[in-house]
Amino acid sequence: MPGLAVKLIVGLGNPGREYESTRHNAGFWLVDVLARRHGGALRLEPKFNAELARVRIAGNECWLAKPQDFMNHSGRTTAAVAAFYKIAASEILVAHDELDLPPGAVRLKQGGGAGGHNGLKDLIAHFGEGFWRLRLGVGHPGSRDLVTPYLLGRTSAAEREPVEQALQPAADIVPVLLEQGGEAAMQQLHTRAAAN
Repeated sequence: MPGLAVKLIVGLGNPGREYESTRHNAGFWLVDVLARRHGGALRLEPKFNAELARVRIAGNECWLAKPQDFMNHSGRTTAAVAAFYKIAASEILVAHDELDLPPGAVRLKQGGGAGGHNGLKDLIAHFGEGFWRLRLGVGHPGSRDLVTPYLLGRTSAAEREPVEQALQPAADIVPVLLEQGGEAAMQQLHTRAAAN
């Protein structure tokens, strides 16, 4: 089965120390894991307003990116990187926090709506819905009114633990996606989830 040509992996989050340990930065956490695993050094590129690293995953060269605009401008920053390196929407994988999945769950899919996620909303405005998403479950606080403080409030180590543990299988699935394609990666990831 042919692999998928992913050339840009974008983690969604908010810049700044005050947001480092917030659930909304789960996408940043995954990009950090991928950079460590694959020998990438993330550096701020002012012309894109993003931290970037070039890495080789499963024999494929791709860019890791952490937009340094705030979440609701993620699309603008990602579009600048994609335009410069001539990367199509279907070659982009976006890692983001997902309220609709329990903490520690990970799902992969291509396309779909924003589901109220401001980062995805801005990406869809720039690219349409054709990019891939790696959805990192953070759970839901139970009420819509509590969502913003839940996503942007600091978390304890115990609260972060299931999400951080899920970063490992999430990072494991990226080479599978590149080598064997979306269907194989989804099957492996979601079969693992069903077994746990």
